[in-house]
Amino acid sequence: MSTHKTAMILAAGKGTRLEKLTAKKPKALVEVNGICLIDRVIKKLVQAGFTHFVINVHHFANQLIEHLKTADYQHLKIDISDESTKLLETGGGILKARHFFSDSQYVLVHNVDILTNLDFETICSEFEKSADEAWLLTQNRISTRKLLFQKQQLIGWHHIHKNVFKWVNDSQPYYTELAFSGIHLFKPKLFEPFTVQHCSVIDLYLELAKSNQIKSKEINPEFWFDIGKINEYEAIEHYFKQIENN
Repeated sequence: MSTHKTAMILAAGKGTRLEKLTAKKPKALVEVNGICLIDRVIKKLVQAGFTHFVINVHHFANQLIEHLKTADYQHLKIDISDESTKLLETGGGILKARHFFSDSQYVLVHNVDILTNLDFETICSEFEKSADEAWLLTQNRISTRKLLFQKQQLIGWHHIHKNVFKWVNDSQPYYTELAFSGIHLFKPKLFEPFTVQHCSVIDLYLELAKSNQIKSKEINPEFWFDIGKINEYEAIEHYFKQIENN
């Protein structure tokens, strides 16, 4: 089985903002119109040609591991990155899992709580042909936190409500502000300089952007949802019932 490309699904979060939905199971097993999030993301990425998956686990880890042993996934190579004893956040989770994709040409990282009909096959093909070390998939949408770019190169981060900036180098007067989509691609050697630590992947990218091509890839899919809070979940559930049950 070829593993020239790997999809890593970040599924270790506690999902506390989903309240009762994650009281007895991991967010990855929360269902939208009868299909759990992990299955929706895997199916979407299989359609884009991925057969090797790395999935990190923490909250109700055993439930998710048992679910992934189902017959539906016997044709896939699924590696589990176990964070059940210590949650490492979005950056630390990738650092811990590095050995799983050391032979891959590139890695696509996808938060388990993101649902989209994005054309991954085309984006992955374009990234593989590029000379860039990473693409952060971005959107021009409302968000409390924005990534800052000049000519698509990452130069900073802005927390809008707190008016806090983080810069790759010196502060800049001109930039494009875009929201991160929770999806990114990178070449595996990019993260080699770091030791495993609890950290945000955005902080890692801000450090890496000092000497690497960390670029924005702006997307505009028909739909993109971040299932964060209970009221957002209810609206998303309604949307999928409308498009899938008719």
